[in-house]
Amino acid sequence: MKKQFNRMRQLANQTVEKRLDLVKQVTHSTHKKLTACLQGQQGTDVEKRSKKLPLTILAQCMVEGAAVLGDDSLLGKMLKLCGETEEKLAQELIQFEFQIERDVVEPLYVLAEVDIPNIQKQRKHLAKLVLDMDSARTRYQQSAKSSSHPSTLQPGAKSESLREEMEESANRMEICRDQLSADMYNFVAKEIDYANYFQTLIETQAEYHRKSLEILHSVLPQIKAHQGEALITHSPDKHQRIYNVEIFTLKGLSS
Repeated sequence: MKKQFNRMRQLANQTVEKRLDLVKQVTHSTHKKLTACLQGQQGTDVEKRSKKLPLTILAQCMVEGAAVLGDDSLLGKMLKLCGETEEKLAQELIQFEFQIERDVVEPLYVLAEVDIPNIQKQRKHLAKLVLDMDSARTRYQQSAKSSSHPSTLQPGAKSESLREEMEESANRMEICRDQLSADMYNFVAKEIDYANYFQTLIETQAEYHRKSLEILHSVLPQIKAHQGEALITHSPDKHQRIYNVEIFTLKGLSS
């Protein structure tokens, strides 16, 4: 019965071992590609990250351009307004990427580069302990066989020592095997947690895009208002009236 149980456990462990390899491969690749999508520099604070963000650089360029053109011009007003908007979008992006790093990127790294390798390392350690146990058993059996020979002097002490060594090796192997089985079971049981990383990714993206869209929607009325003012100020009819008044005035002066 025990042999049958051990055989079933061995088959189950082999299935989980294959699963470990596949999950490690997928999470490692996903972590690498997801990290490449982040625009900010990982591991830096908000200020350092903001300075090198393309959106922040664009916002600064627009604001500086507005200062050159002046707030009294339409182009200057538009550049200033758009620059301030891009800065707000940059701040939202920074917060979004910080959250993605904390809740998705780092857990994926731990899973692929720490948790699974630790289980695989333990599996290799178990294989070594099995070899040690087999070696200890072989030495004990050889000693027991030799001790039965009539010419052997005081065989009991050596044989007893080898028997204890064999039992200790077997105990270490059993402890390691039980721990490995428990870790593998925990890995399988936590697959729903690993799947939640990707749910978190989509939810965080949705929230980020929602906030960004709110920023854009809030600035559109101001942009349209500036455009409307410009149409009134720079309308062809108004320019024509101004031109006609100037011509009439010049004619009056000349007469």
